[in-house]
Amino acid sequence: MEPTHLPRRPATDAEAKALASSLRVRILRMCLDEPMTNAQIAERLGRPPASVLHHVRTLTATGFLEALPAEEGPRGSRPVPYRATRKSWRLDTRGSARPMIEAFLETTSDLPDEDLRLSRLGLRLDEAGYAELTRRLDEVLQDFADRPPDPGGRPWSVFLAVHPDTDRD
Repeated sequence: MEPTHLPRRPATDAEAKALASSLRVRILRMCLDEPMTNAQIAERLGRPPASVLHHVRTLTATGFLEALPAEEGPRGSRPVPYRATRKSWRLDTRGSARPMIEAFLETTSDLPDEDLRLSRLGLRLDEAGYAELTRRLDEVLQDFADRPPDPGGRPWSVFLAVHPDTDRD
């Protein structure tokens, strides 16, 4: 059974490869609301700037990040801020599930339990029920994705997985 997603185009090979890294998925989340320079991204991730720059360039080349005009930096440097384009939300990225799971685990590993709201629900559905479930979940997520960000709001992420339950048959 294939999920009934809102209309999204399939990712190209280059786009799928760009999203095949949990680090790149995290970079997209970091640059979602506030543009960040490569140095700021590297500092937040605790990684060398040169290593992060490779990932930033990959995301920029595939249209997931956009480079904004360079800023005035110290000693005449001109750091470039990058902003996420939200392109990944408009793609069918089912082939990049593992990096998304890894990014979720990396991002939440240090959060206190009270900051995580988790639920797990086992269901037994026919094809029509499964199609309705995935359609309604997509509609709710799309509704929130279409809302403009609240400048004073707290950033939140939603990680949702619908999968066959191999523990039950």
